[in-house]
Amino acid sequence: MITWTTYGSWLQGDKRRFVKDGRILEGDEKIHRICERLQKGQSVKLTSNEKSIVRTAILTEAERIGQQIEAVIVCTNHIHLAARSCNKSIERIVSMYKSAATRALRFCDRTGRIWTKGFDKRFCFSEKDFYRKVSYVKRHR
Repeated sequence: MITWTTYGSWLQGDKRRFVKDGRILEGDEKIHRICERLQKGQSVKLTSNEKSIVRTAILTEAERIGQQIEAVIVCTNHIHLAARSCNKSIERIVSMYKSAATRALRFCDRTGRIWTKGFDKRFCFSEKDFYRKVSYVKRHR
């Protein structure tokens, strides 16, 4: 399961908790204020139309690279994706999905930075674990 956020929408220190180096950390207002000051552009919130465009771009790219997507949810400020393993590294796959979504949004006149650097990943080592994560993504549609 992969999760990534739109630029500026979920900064380190966020009171909703945040992920750093694979660990979930509690909010910290001081860290959050520093990150806000360092932000170089506007925070991004996707519109309903843009969410649909991103979803289609991800599914199209998954088909192109031969990855089976079990569930995908595109929210205004983040993406959850549950997928089967593929013959490419997870870093490469996320880069491909972000690039495909960015190209599609640029075609529809979205400018500026859209995604944060990096992503969060949760590996599933059993069918039970995998379907629990797929269920989580589907519940959050």
